[in-house]
Amino acid sequence: MTRVIDMEIGMPASEANPNLERIARGRPGTPFPQPLERPEGYGFANYGKVFKARNRDEVPGHKGDDGGLDRLVEDMDRANIACGLLVGAENSATGKIHARYPGRFFTFVTFDPTDGMRAVREFERLVKEEGANGLRLSALYNGVPANDRRYYPLYAKAAELDVPVRIYTAMNYANDRPYDLGHPRYLDDVAVDFPELRIVAGLAGWPWVNEMVGLLRRHPNLYVDTAAHHPRYFAQPGSGWEQFLQFGNTLLQDKVMVGLSRYLFGTSFETLIEDYKNLPLKDKVIEKWLYGNAATFHRL
Repeated sequence: MTRVIDMEIGMPASEANPNLERIARGRPGTPFPQPLERPEGYGFANYGKVFKARNRDEVPGHKGDDGGLDRLVEDMDRANIACGLLVGAENSATGKIHARYPGRFFTFVTFDPTDGMRAVREFERLVKEEGANGLRLSALYNGVPANDRRYYPLYAKAAELDVPVRIYTAMNYANDRPYDLGHPRYLDDVAVDFPELRIVAGLAGWPWVNEMVGLLRRHPNLYVDTAAHHPRYFAQPGSGWEQFLQFGNTLLQDKVMVGLSRYLFGTSFETLIEDYKNLPLKDKVIEKWLYGNAATFHRL
């Protein structure tokens, strides 16, 4: 059975802090003490217009009785998913998750870049004492692009600790902030200034796929994951993924990792894995996408 490492596994709703999503999806920038109500359908609410609305209870991992992390691990075992990057967990849950499920999850912690050295010290503590596996940044939520110098102390600490960074890299549909906060161009500065830092471009940079491909060729320690994109579209003509699939099967076959994002698609791990295996990729490349590249990236 094909081994898999999943670069985006959603935290079961029963074990997640619901306030995290509410806060993250609020206004970008500095909070105001007396905000007015926002226009209907504005900001993250626009996602419901752009994408077909899905009943959250239909999505595995988000049902009223979702079985928590215990059931998630059972589902992973059934699909032969060795481990995965768990998104949606609080920084404070890092140690507990590793203690309950040793070796099954990567936990990447996240910080406000305006917290300066306090964030750097807490990042180091979480890595050394709680087993955090890396750093996760998302300009989508805070409106601060990845090349902003306020992140640089955190990048320096990640390089010193020899842990990777996952950076949100894709267009967003929250229409209260710039659409290109996650443009791949911001990664170039980071990779130039921190050449030893292992970086994964989360969400693969769509629709700027050609630029993403160029940067992957340019920087040895830059990788990419396919999270939040259904595999059936990668081989669909006119989807914009043509160059990604071409180079991902050839010159960049060692740079691509899968993020199954099961919580988005309302289907099983097994179905998504089979969809990846049906892509027009060489057999050895499919194994790399599903497991080998992530094993190398995470130094398993």
